[in-house]
Amino acid sequence: MPIQVLLNILIAFLWMFLQEQWSALSFIGGYIVGFIILFMIRRFLPTSFYGKKLVAIISLLLVFIRELVLSSITVTKQILQPKIKVTPGIFTIKTELEGELEVTLLSLLICLTPGSVVVEIAPDSKTLFVHAMDIPESSESVIKSQKIFEKAIKEVTR
Repeated sequence: MPIQVLLNILIAFLWMFLQEQWSALSFIGGYIVGFIILFMIRRFLPTSFYGKKLVAIISLLLVFIRELVLSSITVTKQILQPKIKVTPGIFTIKTELEGELEVTLLSLLICLTPGSVVVEIAPDSKTLFVHAMDIPESSESVIKSQKIFEKAIKEVTR
């Protein structure tokens, strides 16, 4: 996959240099042309076409942005209330992910969403201990977002 990305960037630069003016727009056009060329010759490449992984990465990024906005709104609502009614605590999450990369990525995505922090990962890498700002609301939302994150991470890494 990395060789395909480099080849696509090389095609984009060649396309840009063949234009009258060098600009970001001509580079983007060249990147699109290179993407199409690589898609057409995908049978002759030693690895699978990187377009699928690119779509999966963009999908994971969009899922993270959505969860970030939703959890930020929830945390902001709790902070702006005249009397804060939160019950912080630690709960566990079981995961189906395998490998250090997948588990680390999941824990980082959970930590980056406001209101929850991964405190520890069990030695078997199947259990995450998460500290949440408000257990009744946060635990359900973190578990729901964790399942969404898991699905998106599996698409990217497998």
